Order: sequence, then structure tokens, then C-alpha cells
Amino acid sequence: MSDLLRRIIKDTNNDFASIVGEGIESDVNGFLDTGSYTFNALLSGSLYGGIPDNKILALAGESATGKTFFALGIVAKFLHSFPDGVVLYFDTEQAVTSSMFEERGVDSNRVAVFPVATVEEFRHQAIQVVDSYQELPKNEQKPMLMVLDSLGMLSTNKEMTDTAEGKTTKDMTRAQVIKATFRTLTLKLGQAGIPMIMTNHTYDVIGSMFPQKEMGGGSGLKYAASTIIHLSKKKVKEGTDVIGNIIHCKLYKGRLTKENSMVDVMLSYDKGLNPYYGLVDLAIECGVFKKVSTRVELPNGKTAYEKSIYNEPEKYFTDEVMWELEQKVGKIFKYGSSVTEEVSEEKEEEVNDSD
Repeated sequence: MSDLLRRIIKDTNNDFASIVGEGIESDVNGFLDTGSYTFNALLSGSLYGGIPDNKILALAGESATGKTFFALGIVAKFLHSFPDGVVLYFDTEQAVTSSMFEERGVDSNRVAVFPVATVEEFRHQAIQVVDSYQELPKNEQKPMLMVLDSLGMLSTNKEMTDTAEGKTTKDMTRAQVIKATFRTLTLKLGQAGIPMIMTNHTYDVIGSMFPQKEMGGGSGLKYAASTIIHLSKKKVKEGTDVIGNIIHCKLYKGRLTKENSMVDVMLSYDKGLNPYYGLVDLAIECGVFKKVSTRVELPNGKTAYEKSIYNEPEKYFTDEVMWELEQKVGKIFKYGSSVTEEVSEEKEEEVNDSD
């Protein structure tokens, strides 16, 4: 049967076609650590996972929800994890500065910023980059991450022309142009093994029976992105000073983990993304920790306040605790985990009964 499939694949002249059992082009070969254990779990079902290494992650939210700040934190973690890696940052808002990158701990010598104004301009430059990257010998293809910040601010050639001519008619072609862009770019990024982070704005859906948020730009990104996270936030204060934000992350779309799952992460203004924030709630949900009144009971029977745990996370999230959490987070976030576990338990019971 394999010989038949190989002949069929050869006849198509499709260089990227393959037999599933031997691995396919869209397989995820690894994950990019986001810098947050809980956010990693939300995206991949593992505390040590993160962003799939050949997919598109969209961070969507209203204005001032920390989308750019969040993306820069992931960029910093990526460059720290891959000393020879590079980042291509497509800026549509003129929002980032050299000092912003440096303040977030980003190695600015390994980041190139590409100001782009239209969808067509972004598409042309991004595809050129991917094509050039694939032409390189394998030993010269260093880890690469693309960021588009943000899709919502990209115009179109038609809109630019209409504006220059003083026309006020709405550009009805933008959604189609965006969809066409990602039809092409998504496949190319997957083939090259280049992940992309994209930010986008959301708006309230008018006339909906229930309050709903929708991304701008039409349905193109909704279908192209493997993972879409909706962000909302609340401020974190020390006394009267605002020191950061708690970001509520809801999985709007996920191909690897369960949709509508939620975690909280913390973005500190001076320290960036807190790796441990959200783990207390996750440990309680997994049964590793227990909630006892206003305190948290640890596996050794001792109790501590949540704030104390986050002040000294390494003391409480030991290797043993992290290992136990890792064994259980898959059941919470991965598709089919609970079903598989139930089937295994039923089989085990059958064996015991037969004995």
C-alpha cells in the first residue's frame, strides 16, 4: 500500500506531499515557550509547551489590553531561548521604539522592524522573506519568528488611492484581500517552519443575543490562525501605584487545545510576563493544591497565602509539584484527554473484574 501511495505522490510532483505515518508538513515539531507556564498550557496542553513552531497565533483584544506588550514579552523569551534566532517585526502603528524593545529585555540586534501600511505591502514582503528563507541551505536556516502588530491598522491599496483622491466610500474589498493574503501565507509559513504572532483589535457584535466580541478584518484570520486568544485586563496595584495588569486569556479558537478555556497571566511593567502567575489556580483545579478558607494547602500539608506563594514561587512550585501538575494539565486543556482517561479506567476495571 505504501508503494502505491509513493507512486501517487511522485506523480503529483508535490514536493511537500508525504505519507501520514512518515510525518506530514503541517506536523508540529516543537513549541516556543511564551514565558508563562499557564499560557503555555492554554496553547499546547503542557506547562513546557507554548506556541506551535509552524502556526499562527492571534492575540485579539480591545485597545489598551496589552497586545503589543504581550507580544514583546514573547519575543524576548524567544530570543532568550534561541541565541541564534531572529525576529521580523511588521509594525503598522508606528507604536514600537528602540527603548521599548530594550526595556522588555529584547536583544535589539536580532530584531528587524518593517513598517507597513497596506495588506498588500505586508503580504509581498512577508512572502518574499519566507521564499528567501526556504532557498537557504538547511544549516543556514536559523530559528525565526514573525510578528504583525497589528492587522487592524493595515489599509489596502484601494483605500489609500480613494483617500488620496478625496473619495469617502468604504472599501468593501479589504476582507477579501486579507483572506487571500492568509490563504497564501499560512501554507508558506507552515512549510518553512516559521511561527507568527499577530495582534488584532476586537469590537462588540451589535444585535447579538449574548455579548460577543469579534475580530476586525473579516473571516480571513479566523480561518488562518491555528490559535486565537481574546485578551482582557484588570490593573494590578501596590498601594496607589499601578504596577502592571492581570491579563485574562480566553481561547477563542484552538486546534491543539480546548476552545473557551481560560487562564490569567500577569504582565508587570518592570519585569514583564510573570512565569508562575496563574499556577496557584491551576494547581487547585488539578487537585495538587487545595483551597482552605483564605489560604492554600500544599502537598506537604502546610498552608500559605496565595500572595506569599507568588512572592517566592520557586519555594512552593518545586520540581515534584511541577511534575505532578504537568501530568494533569493535559486533561484540562487537551482535546479528548478526559475521554481517553475514562476509557482507560473502564478497561482497567474490566481487567480487575475478570481477575
